[in-house]
Amino acid sequence: MSHLKPFHRNVRGFIDRTNSGYSQWAYIVDRAYANSPEHYIRAFLLIQSDLQRLFEFIEPADDNLIAYSYRIHELFMRTCFEVEANFKAILKENIFNPTKKDGSSRPEKDWNIHDYKKVNTTHHLSSYKVFIPIWGGAKSCFEPFKQWSGAAELTWYQAYNASKHDRMNEFKKANFENMLNSVTGLFVLLSSQFGTQDFSPGSTSLSVNTDSYYSTSPGLGDFFHIQFPSDWRDDEKYDFNWAELKTQADRLQKIDYDRI
Repeated sequence: MSHLKPFHRNVRGFIDRTNSGYSQWAYIVDRAYANSPEHYIRAFLLIQSDLQRLFEFIEPADDNLIAYSYRIHELFMRTCFEVEANFKAILKENIFNPTKKDGSSRPEKDWNIHDYKKVNTTHHLSSYKVFIPIWGGAKSCFEPFKQWSGAAELTWYQAYNASKHDRMNEFKKANFENMLNSVTGLFVLLSSQFGTQDFSPGSTSLSVNTDSYYSTSPGLGDFFHIQFPSDWRDDEKYDFNWAELKTQADRLQKIDYDRI
């Protein structure tokens, strides 16, 4: 059975019904849907701006994926901090009460990548594709969470931890490719929560489809292009009329991550 209310911080596929076009995005800007979403978006936009500046010195191209430097390392660390912050926000604003082996509560500071992986089940992170439109070579498509479609760990996140804890010996792991996987990973996480909404204080306008030089469409922040998941089962999708639902006090629901 499809879901008759949206979950906090969770964009999903939608059953095609009357008013579904409006309903697919309007719940995202409801003030109860997420706590301070602009806080997370602004952090990403700064990272995106710094990445574009880095592209002035390192050409976005296949040949440069193994490049490494202190600037790349710095951006890699910052981005992974934001990745962790977004995972924690999703878990905290839904239901998540992890425990230790002795049954006592496990505090937020001890949450880890195994906890974060639960979000893939509800947000289909492993099905997102991100494209860097200005790229030299064939590797412009990034799927930062694809390894989670199986049993593998995220290579780029392991590289982050290695370089963070032992920069002297693991510095080369903070390379251009791993950094780009982290930035596109952050972009996917935000897109899985907010679609293409950037919570700009300016006016909201409807997008108009026009001819484009690129075969893909831009997402949040208007730089990276994105392909949203198409593998939602009908029982996972949303099915509601937000014009009616938004007037109700209990218009949102929470994901129970303790059961995942």
